[in-house]
Amino acid sequence: MKVKFCGAAQFVTGSSHLITLDDGYKILLDCGLFQGKGRHIWDYNNNWNFTPADIDCLILSHAHIDHTGRVPKLVQDGFTGDIHCTHATRSLCTIMLLDSAKIQERDVEWHNKKILKKRRKDLKKIRKPLYTSEIVGPTLDLFIGYNYNRWHRINEKVSVMFKDAGHILGSASVTLKITENGKERFVGFTGDIGRPDRPILRSPQQMPEVEYLICESTYGDKDHLLPPEQSEEFLKVLIETCVEKKGKLIIPAFSVGRTQEIVYMLDKLETAGLLPKLPVYVDSPLAVNATMIFGQHPECFDNELNEYLLIDDNPFGFNDLNYIRDVKDSKALNDTDEPCVIISSSGMMNAGRVKHHLFNNIENPKNTFLIVGYCSPSTPGGMLRDGVESIKLFGEWKMVKADVKVMDSFSAHGDRNEMHDFISNQKDVKKIFLVHGEIERQTKWKEFLNEKGFKDVEIPAEGDEFDMP
Repeated sequence: MKVKFCGAAQFVTGSSHLITLDDGYKILLDCGLFQGKGRHIWDYNNNWNFTPADIDCLILSHAHIDHTGRVPKLVQDGFTGDIHCTHATRSLCTIMLLDSAKIQERDVEWHNKKILKKRRKDLKKIRKPLYTSEIVGPTLDLFIGYNYNRWHRINEKVSVMFKDAGHILGSASVTLKITENGKERFVGFTGDIGRPDRPILRSPQQMPEVEYLICESTYGDKDHLLPPEQSEEFLKVLIETCVEKKGKLIIPAFSVGRTQEIVYMLDKLETAGLLPKLPVYVDSPLAVNATMIFGQHPECFDNELNEYLLIDDNPFGFNDLNYIRDVKDSKALNDTDEPCVIISSSGMMNAGRVKHHLFNNIENPKNTFLIVGYCSPSTPGGMLRDGVESIKLFGEWKMVKADVKVMDSFSAHGDRNEMHDFISNQKDVKKIFLVHGEIERQTKWKEFLNEKGFKDVEIPAEGDEFDMP
């Protein structure tokens, strides 16, 4: 049995790991989109480290685009097997993959227009979308949804168990039970490890013990703020921006997970009488649709939310909250000077409506951009996190005059201690492979794990292949 690392190897996005059994059966764990900008990202997303038609089945840990965003291209390029995931992941993918296809189409249209405007037209640089909306339907036909905490048979030699990872709705760790040469083998993939005692979702549940573990490492060198400190800090930033400076608080947030958590926090502040009276806008059609799907999957809710539902039957809605679908209404937010809160995707500000809010509001010192999670260094969000003084958007340089604040405590990724707690039951693991992290953080996470008694920890590069004897 072998494992090959085809994405998110010394990199955060593009999650994809290929397991090949001794009899040649091929299992792909995740098929995510590489995110960021530059020619290398385009090349990553258009090329495979394997032949899609050779893959026998695909197993998804959760619905985030950096874990599912290339699934339609996989189907387009020849994959015909089953796609296994939790029920909630299947529900979210119905909206997220269609949204991703539309983004692929728009981005390529904008890129080609820019190329064709040049005097010397370089037709070699003309692009086709990674995939279009037409392939999403056939892709969704291949999905099979499963419950948590049960072994599900994939074939006569392979079974899979999904355990709640507490990261986003439907997120799961993946444990494979594989029979080879008359012996049962166990291989695990943490997916993205969530955080205990977070709003909305249950805390992460430890996976069964395994021989080999593929483990995420996004925040392998950090400790997050505790929830009470987070709520206080968030309210402080909101009051400083919207009440004292009378500006806009703009929060780039992924449409699934982060947006609902922030809305839920605002809802609780409003119920407690702590939220200043001002309009709050969720400017993302995908976030609107995702919030509706949240309501359809109460099996993923934690006890806190279930108890809050006895007080407030709509934890994602209050009087001053407005969900924006129409483009015209979104553009109107850039024309208004009223103090307000705008929550808009994408979280890295490299796509979606928030990129337009960034373009129109970054030069106003009254405004604040509150970054609430990881951003790839090459994205606008990553550049702002690094403190750039100017940023190029839509071909135009903009000075960074608005405040930029960072609150990583909102992250849906566990910090180093939370991740260690999650894998602390893996007493007899033979080797741990670290994925989904920048190399600097992975190196520190490896050192941390070594100190905790995990001796054989590997940081694979993209394309590396290992035997699992």
